[in-house]
Amino acid sequence: MKFSIERADLVKAVAQAGSVVERRHTIPILANVQIEATPEGVSFRATDLDTEVVDKTAAHVERPGATTVSAQMLNEIARKLPDGALVTIAVDSANDRLTVQAGRSNFTLATLPTEDFPVMANAEYSANFAAAAPVLRRLFDKSKFAISNEETRYYLNGVYMHVADSEDGRVLRCVATDGHRLARIDAPLPDGAADMPGVIVPKKTVAELRKLLDDDEAQIAVSVSETKVRFATPAITLTSKVIDGTFPDYTRVIPMGNSRKMEVDAKDFARAVDRVATVSSERSRAVKLALDMDRLVLSVNAPDAGTADEELAVAYGDDALEIGFNAKYLQEIAAQVDRENAVFMFNGSGDAALIREGSDPSAVYVVMPMRV
Repeated sequence: MKFSIERADLVKAVAQAGSVVERRHTIPILANVQIEATPEGVSFRATDLDTEVVDKTAAHVERPGATTVSAQMLNEIARKLPDGALVTIAVDSANDRLTVQAGRSNFTLATLPTEDFPVMANAEYSANFAAAAPVLRRLFDKSKFAISNEETRYYLNGVYMHVADSEDGRVLRCVATDGHRLARIDAPLPDGAADMPGVIVPKKTVAELRKLLDDDEAQIAVSVSETKVRFATPAITLTSKVIDGTFPDYTRVIPMGNSRKMEVDAKDFARAVDRVATVSSERSRAVKLALDMDRLVLSVNAPDAGTADEELAVAYGDDALEIGFNAKYLQEIAAQVDRENAVFMFNGSGDAALIREGSDPSAVYVVMPMRV
């Protein structure tokens, strides 16, 4: 195997593929990236057995072939080479060593046989559809903050992507919850997605997927089966096992009868919560919301640290209400609001609050109250 590649293309491809490689591993070859050169170009493949990334890039291939080499080592070398360098990568068949040469820099790296590299088996996907990158970016970016990190409830350690019925018809929906807060985001149902099985996309896969979604013009090919999900652009393919579990019936925790409505500037609200939470206890992060006619007072009372309060002008015309929340949860939800106003719907001081982005029904957030 021998090929020449631009340093920038090498850095991007190795970083993209190598990002799924686990730092700690018991199988040595999982620390490697598989490099395969063909007349069409070069592909870099990495896996942790649950997630696989393949990055294809242009290169001048002199001799086709394949090998595997340390992903971290190759990434470090590529990053440290000078900008604009032309990098030549070859395998010495006599000693199975990989050589990396750029200008006056030469490296020789140990390899492992490509035959031993695990490749994720192709699945029969029951649904195949295309979605614009901004659509998927919105679905996952707005929901991922609510993913649970609790290992015992592993079925909450991802984003539940499924087809659902809404007020405007059938939609592609992403939901995440950790039991304390919930995010439910809808997008128009793409052609070909109607029969998609509902799948829980793992947190790590959601993070990897984000790297495919920066190009607003990109169309992402999505394939879904009961056990796997695949997201692909012409250059990058991300394949992942889905979480084997049943996502809970989230519709039961979305309050439908909350009638007390508060409208507030989302950015002003987030900044005010951040300020008063400065003196809150690290353990509880509790902040109290006291609502009265067109007036909201945010306050924190931490015996060990001090007190803080701030008043905000809001649109509120209901009975007075005092309710407490975790400050971090309020900030994270407010940060998702793209529109100027956040709309809070309350019931009582012991009931969950529902938050919407202005009049947009496609993004709904729920946060549980806490005692203050």
